[in-house]
Amino acid sequence: MLHSIVDHLPILATAVAEHATASATDAAASAGQQMTLLQEFGNNFIHNLFKPLLLFFYAGFLIPILKVKFEFPKVLYQSITIYLLLAIGWHGGEELASLSRGMLAQALGFMFIGFCTNLVIGILAYWILRTFTRLRKVDAATVAGYYGSDSAGTFVTCVGVLAASGIAYAAYMPVMLAVMEIPGCLVALVLVAKMRRSGMDENGNMPGEAGFVSRVVSQTRTVSVAQIEGRKLAYASVGASTVAVGGGGHGSHHEETTAERFEDDIALQEHGHEDEVTQSKHLLSAELLHEVFFNPGIYLLFAGIVIGFISQLQGQKVTKPDDLLFVDLFPAILCLFLLEMGMTASQKLRDLATAGWQFVTFALVAPNVFATLGMCIAHAYSMFLGQPFAIGTYALFAVLCGAASYIALPAVQRMAIPEASPTLPLAASLGVTFSYNVTIGIPVYILIAKVLTTKFPVIAEAAKAAM
Repeated sequence: MLHSIVDHLPILATAVAEHATASATDAAASAGQQMTLLQEFGNNFIHNLFKPLLLFFYAGFLIPILKVKFEFPKVLYQSITIYLLLAIGWHGGEELASLSRGMLAQALGFMFIGFCTNLVIGILAYWILRTFTRLRKVDAATVAGYYGSDSAGTFVTCVGVLAASGIAYAAYMPVMLAVMEIPGCLVALVLVAKMRRSGMDENGNMPGEAGFVSRVVSQTRTVSVAQIEGRKLAYASVGASTVAVGGGGHGSHHEETTAERFEDDIALQEHGHEDEVTQSKHLLSAELLHEVFFNPGIYLLFAGIVIGFISQLQGQKVTKPDDLLFVDLFPAILCLFLLEMGMTASQKLRDLATAGWQFVTFALVAPNVFATLGMCIAHAYSMFLGQPFAIGTYALFAVLCGAASYIALPAVQRMAIPEASPTLPLAASLGVTFSYNVTIGIPVYILIAKVLTTKFPVIAEAAKAAM
């Protein structure tokens, strides 16, 4: 027995040594892989910071700070925006036309998930703003709407970064840009409608907030009744004097007629005010729905998608690698776009002075939280399908979740939420979040996507069937 144990000792020692060596090798490989990812991130981050795209953004950002007397032509900015939206939409439409039925079904599912994700992000943003900042409820709801939407500028910049880095992404992502812009509008409109029903005054203050004034409707009705009662007394005095001078019953009849007439006036005024209240409580008017679904940005993007889709079905591909207008000129025009965006972002920063450090912190931290949440949801969908997504798809979805609107929401706010601050939402979305995303955020999201897909690889359907 003892001899048997002694004989097996070398074998056991060898097995233990091999196991230890294998564990050490795995640990070293894992550590090496992590170091490689970090080194790659560092290189990409530094490279991204000094790409022409970002250098143009920095140049624009410094113009207001250095008080350079330069104004970007508004017409040129509008032309650039039209070009970028049509170019992205056209290319996306051509790629969509090339997809199989299975890929189209996958795209539709991803669009639904993207819509729901931004809806949740808008609600989550409102809760965070109400819990950790000093914003009024109406301002918190409006800002939440901005973050529940997306940013065409950030998306376009990310497309440029991915193209320059040779990182692939799904062809249907431009359609996601249009779909994921809508949830934020709905979140802001629903929240503000509930506030109006709860007694918000015309300045956007809720009961209990500083500066709150009770509803103007009740005040107006009180003043109107008081004025009418005074006028009734005056007419009554006239009627009494008529009786004294002329005799008979005409004065009494005149008084009764006057009283009845002014009671009718009261009823008409009350009815008019009730109509105003009812109209203010309407959640979504036809005009507002038109603004949400047919604002210029969404329309141009969808127009480009439809044109590209139809032209590709006819076998006419425009966005070829050697195309001058939609391919070769795209980076140069995007640089001009970022020059203007840098100027605008720098100008908006001054509006943050009264918002408090908590609000500024939210504008910096929220993109990372929402983008990471979006990538985790996208990865779960990828695992459910058994279809690995490209790294660029994760990065673009992260941008759609982590960015904040500055085109669609301001238009909706002007039309439907005039009580909210016109400066705070844009100061956060443009001054802080956009600046962070285009400089630091995009490389961070690419790194997170690589870590996520490395740590939790997607097993393709073919591999599952083989198992």
